[in-house]
Amino acid sequence: MSTHTSLVRAVPPQVVKDLLARDDAGRPAVPFTDGEGGAPLRCCLRRSRPRERIALVSYAPLRRWAAATGADPGAYDEQGPVFVHAEGCAGPEGDGLPFTSAHRVLRRYSADGRILGGRLVHAPEDFTPALREAFADPAVALVHVRAVEYGCFLYEVRRG
Repeated sequence: MSTHTSLVRAVPPQVVKDLLARDDAGRPAVPFTDGEGGAPLRCCLRRSRPRERIALVSYAPLRRWAAATGADPGAYDEQGPVFVHAEGCAGPEGDGLPFTSAHRVLRRYSADGRILGGRLVHAPEDFTPALREAFADPAVALVHVRAVEYGCFLYEVRRG
């Protein structure tokens, strides 16, 4: 998935598998049937459908990115709850920016894992310009899209 200057990244399938066995807080997942649907799934970047099997796991996105890049985020390392499919997932369908129907925070990070700032995005049409603005700064290595109401990580955007 891409926007002119960036690459949207869901939680990768192998990471989901690892999180289901033992999440980033050290706990095994407890899958459940989502009776109503609507949970924001980070593995395929869509909302769950009624009666899908999902799990709520603890995920440390910056820690995992830092481990792959050699960065040391220090105190900026954090973990939080994310919903994923409990029994495999084909990943995102289609191209575009998911979860833009509500206010979001775009949190910018440097290549060494430090927060460089953030921006509140109010409307769906403001997401692409806000990402372009973020990546216009050469110090920005990645952006986390987060929910405003809970602060939860939704997905990562990297330079394309």
